[in-house]
Amino acid sequence: MEKKSAYDYFGALKVKGNQLVNRENEVVMLRGVSTHGLSWYPEYVNEESILYMKNNWNIDILRLAMYTAETDGYCVGTEANKDKLKKVIDDGVKAATKAGLYVIIDWHILSDSNPLEHLEESLLFFSEMAELYHSYDNVIYEICNEPNVSATWEDIREYALKVIPVIREKAKDALILVGTPTWSQDVDLAWSNPIKEFDNLMYVLHFYADTHREELRNKMEESIKAGCPVFVSEFGICDASGNGDINIEQANLWIDLLEKYQVSYIIWNLSNRDESSAFFKENCKKLIDFQKEDLQDAANWFLDSIAKRVQK
Repeated sequence: MEKKSAYDYFGALKVKGNQLVNRENEVVMLRGVSTHGLSWYPEYVNEESILYMKNNWNIDILRLAMYTAETDGYCVGTEANKDKLKKVIDDGVKAATKAGLYVIIDWHILSDSNPLEHLEESLLFFSEMAELYHSYDNVIYEICNEPNVSATWEDIREYALKVIPVIREKAKDALILVGTPTWSQDVDLAWSNPIKEFDNLMYVLHFYADTHREELRNKMEESIKAGCPVFVSEFGICDASGNGDINIEQANLWIDLLEKYQVSYIIWNLSNRDESSAFFKENCKKLIDFQKEDLQDAANWFLDSIAKRVQK
C-alpha cells in the first residue's frame, strides 16, 4: 500500500532561524538515504526502487551523489558521460517527485578537495539543473559535498557566492546546502562568517560514528545553539573510510542528538559495495523487496531506528 509522502505533508521547505520549516512555519525533520556514486551504482535510481523505499522504509528524502573527480566523475569524463550522469539525475528527480520525496542534487567533490577547482563546470551544471527543476519544490541543491585538505571556509564561501546566484536566478526559493571545511565537519567555522547575502541556506555536517564522536557532537550542538541551521546530508555508523566495524553505541548517541534538535539526516549508501556502509550485501542483486537478510547491519539498524521514531 502506498503511504502518504513527506511532500504531501510539508510542501516547499524554507529555513527559519536555525531550523527547516514547512509552508505553515512548522519545524520539519527529514530522514533518508544517499546513493553511492551515480556512475557506479545507478541501478537503484529508478521509479520502482524509490517508491519501494518510500513505502517500506519510511524515508522522506533521497540524495543523488554525483562524484565530480573520481573515476567517471562529471568533471573528468567525456561529454557522453556527463549526459549519462544528467540522465540518472533526471530519472532520480522525477522518480522521487512521483513518490512524493524530497531529493538532493549533490555536487560530490572529494579528491578535488577545493570546490573552486571545478568552479566553471559547477556554474554550468547548476544553471542547467535550476533551469530544469525550478518548478520542483522538492529539489534541494547541495553545492559541494566535502571540502577537504587545504580548502578553507573563505574558499568555500567564495565558491558559494558564485554558485548560489546561478541557482537563484531560476530556482528563486530553493533550499541550498553549503558544505563546510574538513570534510564538512567545521560548521562552527562557517557560522563564524555566515553567508548573509542569500537566505534559505543550511550548513552541512557529516559524521561517521566510529570516528567522529563527542567532540564533533559538541561542535554541532554549540553551532546550533549559536543559531546555525545544520543539515546532515551524509553519515555512517562505521569509520570515516566508509568501512570497518560499525558502532551502534555512538550511532545512537548521534541520532538522539539529531532528534533532540530536529536536524535532518541522510545515511550513506545505496549500493552492494563490499564495505560496511553499503546498504546491501555484496551478493544481493535485488532492486526491490529487500529482506532483512539482504541488508547489512548498518542498514538494518537505520531502518529499525526510523521505524521507532516515525509516526505517519
